[in-house]
Amino acid sequence: MTQDQLFAEVDKRANLAMSNEVEMLTFYLMDQQLYGLNVFKIIEILETPKGISRIPRSHPTIKGEIDFRGHPINLIDLGEYLGMEPVDYKHAISYVLVCEYSTTIQGFLVARPNVLVTKSWDEIIKPVGAVYESSCLTAITYHEGRPIQMLDVEKVLNDIVGIDIKISKELIERGQQVVRKEHHILAVDDSKAACHLIQAVLNQMGIRHTVVDEAPKALELLEQSINKEGKSSYTMVFTDIEMPIMDGFTFTRMVKNNPRLANIYVAINSSLSNRSNEDKAHQIGADDFIPKFTPDNMAKIVIEQVEKANQRLR
Repeated sequence: MTQDQLFAEVDKRANLAMSNEVEMLTFYLMDQQLYGLNVFKIIEILETPKGISRIPRSHPTIKGEIDFRGHPINLIDLGEYLGMEPVDYKHAISYVLVCEYSTTIQGFLVARPNVLVTKSWDEIIKPVGAVYESSCLTAITYHEGRPIQMLDVEKVLNDIVGIDIKISKELIERGQQVVRKEHHILAVDDSKAACHLIQAVLNQMGIRHTVVDEAPKALELLEQSINKEGKSSYTMVFTDIEMPIMDGFTFTRMVKNNPRLANIYVAINSSLSNRSNEDKAHQIGADDFIPKFTPDNMAKIVIEQVEKANQRLR
């Protein structure tokens, strides 16, 4: 690839992020169904290495650790976690998707990668019904008539490696001093695991909050929150990036381009924690960007905004 081609590819992907579109890598697990993963999460695709170090007392779907650029990372069999036959990586060719999630790097063992597919987020469907409530399926889309399933990888990681949701004692004490009953946080995230963790953090702070799973719902709530003086009843908003129907970048841009909503503080809270996404967040008007599952970072932002709100109320 020439330098001009490289720059063109970078621009193309940046423009996707700004236009409510996503480029995903499709891949197969052992059930031969198609799955999809946002390419922004993928650092590299490797053929499964022979050198895998076992980790004593680890989750059974963690096959061990592999070396990635001089650092050990977990090798997780996604299909086995979902109840499928494990990938036979010892006797057959298989692959590892090396991905970044909230400042951590994980290796996902898959049967084989397939092709890149570009989709608008409004083509990505959120499944409904009791059967999906406890599942790891977060969205479905279609390519050439075939379904592509998108997994709630945050739930997978929470179940397998665990995610810390405890706020430091110092921040809890600071929050107790400044949080008042009139403060209200709005959060939007389609991941059931992420919603649970956001609620756990905000509960520790004792602050009132509403969590919804779609950006259009959040926009509707924000519009309804504006009083006669033109002020919102929400102290601030947290939003994920990857969501069916409307992504977090589009949601943030719509908030900031609406004169009635533009003054609302919006923090993007995403597992797409690399620097390029942080830069995009600020380009479209987000007030802050924090990696998911960093509870102290979330608490600090809440305290800062609550303190500013308190000053305005004096």
